[in-house]
Amino acid sequence: MTKTTAQGPVLGTRALNRATLDRQLLLRRTPMAARAAVEHLAGLQAQEVKPPYYSLAARLDGFTTGELAGLLERRETVRIVTLRSTIHLHTADDALTLRPLVQPAREREINLFRKGLAGVDLDRLAALARDLVEEEPRTMKQLREALGERWPDADPQSLAIAARCRLPLVQITPRGLWGRSAQVTLTTVEHWLDRPQEEAASADTAVLRYLAAFGPASVKDMQTWCGLTRMRPAFERLRPELLTFRDEHGVELFDLPDAPRPDPETPAPPRFLPEFDNLMLSHADRTRVIPPADRGRTWQANTFYCPLLVDGFLAGVWRIIDGALVVETFRDLTAAERAEVRTEGEHVLRVMHPDDGYDLRFGKVIP
Repeated sequence: MTKTTAQGPVLGTRALNRATLDRQLLLRRTPMAARAAVEHLAGLQAQEVKPPYYSLAARLDGFTTGELAGLLERRETVRIVTLRSTIHLHTADDALTLRPLVQPAREREINLFRKGLAGVDLDRLAALARDLVEEEPRTMKQLREALGERWPDADPQSLAIAARCRLPLVQITPRGLWGRSAQVTLTTVEHWLDRPQEEAASADTAVLRYLAAFGPASVKDMQTWCGLTRMRPAFERLRPELLTFRDEHGVELFDLPDAPRPDPETPAPPRFLPEFDNLMLSHADRTRVIPPADRGRTWQANTFYCPLLVDGFLAGVWRIIDGALVVETFRDLTAAERAEVRTEGEHVLRVMHPDDGYDLRFGKVIP
């Protein structure tokens, strides 16, 4: 039951957890098509090739790796730098509208490399880089070398990063295809899709889509998700259309009136998520999924581990190594939890690795 204070209804941590899991398609698998899921989720983290596939395997009933690979091959989805300056897998439509929306953040990113860009006309750099990658898709190494010929006194890496920030560059296939290996090769999204640049999605539209996939949420939560600042005006314009709540710390949360907010005691089955899944990264306050005591436990130095959810919350990590899916938890699981984790892990192996004969085993409990 939702508590009410003088400031309005309060949503506790479990209520926020269940609401977010429902919108993230993680309370139950849905028969939704992969393309529709990528659109609903406003993109999938795609730093590496495999994570988008595991993300959808955790969420969709009937998903196959070939379904997502086919979308990439048909150019219905693309891999492009958008949210938080990271590679995301988006539908073609979203790539053409979300990238312009976050362009201000990409411009700010260039400022970090100003020292290496002394004397460089960024407009001319962008024009030259566009000509180069549209003439022939290029690797970052090839782009650095070509731009370095024009600006030999500049830092080559800064030149390439500036081009990536200024231009909507996509990683072309076969990069991103399940079971295929290819280096990152780039061209512009307009050239790859044979479609012109579109008007940026409005801030208001972005807020509504974010709440549909990640809400209820605060302004800071949304800004964390997209990497933009000064989003408060959009929330204020939309306030008459939205519901408002408070979290247990008094932070104002916004939500869509008809969005699901399940009972906090709704069962949440175990889920094996990939590293960098947006569920784990898209709120300023991540305690709705990550218990405070377990914050930071999915990475160590430069190594990132895949999170395991039990009862809706981070409860351990997993990896595939030595012919097995190995589960390591942050606490001892009950017999029932252990059985549910095994059942879910075996499902993931059937979907993702049907021909590899992997086993599932429980490793150590990480203290």
